[in-house]
Amino acid sequence: MNITTKLDQELWHEMQEPGAYEWWYFDAEDKENGFSFVLIWFSGFPFSPYYTSHYEKWKNRSTTDAPFPSNYSGFSFQLYENGREIINFIREGRNELFESNLTDTGVRFEKNRFIHDPLRDEYTLDIDFSFPARHKEVKATFLFKSCRRIVYEKKDTNNNGKVPLHQWLLSVPRANVEGTIAITEQSDGSVRTIPVKAKGYHDHNLGAVPMQEYISRWYWGRAFSTHFDIIYYVVFFKNNDYQPLSLLVLHDNVSDAFTVYDTVRFHESNFRRGLFSPLHSRDLHLHFEHASLKIHHDTVLDAGPFYLRFASSISLKTRDKHIEEITGISEFLNPLRLESRFMRFFTRSRIWRDGEQSIMYGIYNSFKRSFDWNNR
Repeated sequence: MNITTKLDQELWHEMQEPGAYEWWYFDAEDKENGFSFVLIWFSGFPFSPYYTSHYEKWKNRSTTDAPFPSNYSGFSFQLYENGREIINFIREGRNELFESNLTDTGVRFEKNRFIHDPLRDEYTLDIDFSFPARHKEVKATFLFKSCRRIVYEKKDTNNNGKVPLHQWLLSVPRANVEGTIAITEQSDGSVRTIPVKAKGYHDHNLGAVPMQEYISRWYWGRAFSTHFDIIYYVVFFKNNDYQPLSLLVLHDNVSDAFTVYDTVRFHESNFRRGLFSPLHSRDLHLHFEHASLKIHHDTVLDAGPFYLRFASSISLKTRDKHIEEITGISEFLNPLRLESRFMRFFTRSRIWRDGEQSIMYGIYNSFKRSFDWNNR
């Protein structure tokens, strides 16, 4: 796993290898009003059961038709209020629905798009989608204003660097986010408007082969506080002979200084699992030079057969400071579970693929719609 902060790596890489993937991730938290949201654009949706099944058939020579990544493009939008899901929309489709280029930073999937203004270092996000399975329509606009960037580069040295390309671009460690979300109920036309004033984050991932062929699991998280901004990233590889990668980024908001620790000792504890959630640690400990970081995964915001998203609490201890009650967003991913055909069947319940009928998708969203109605 290579790590970079180079702005030119934000561009679409037009990955064409079967099983390749690329995504652009944005999140934001409005702590004062209890809202948080996550948006992701995909070219080569690595968690798609349709993409994975096609790739396996091609690899096993059941078909000569190689899967082309952009034929499995997608867009997702998750909105939470006080830790409860309000919108969980994942849409996937062929390359006709996806648009980007090799010279300008920006992506479109259907009517959902983002662009980057390099002079202002701002990202404009325009969201517009219908969600018939939940009888909703969603329109939103957001402006992500980058507060700062850092300069850092690390190459994957496992097997003397002779490994498949996987890259994490830490693009915007912190952003000021403003905007508006409008949710229309298709049943009666009522509209709920949510003003947004939040703190946000943005990164970009890509890989030349499926994640499950190289990565066994990863933890990632970020949190903002008055004293420090924190980003951590820990990746374990499928080959046990490869050294895990761990990274901790601290920004001191008083001195305005970044420190990057890339020789972090990492410890997992308090393991949990569920039928539809992978084995994971609820408590993480990162130890580095004269300091330590403790992460507790408080509340599950979203769960799937291969990943979990949490609202987390973090405590940081340095030589002269001990800061607790830092809150943020954390994620756990076990891509090996993508290989399970049983789990793939249930993953279809979360994804609306253009041109595909899924009984599981209808059942799942009917249940969620009923649950939402009962909680009004």
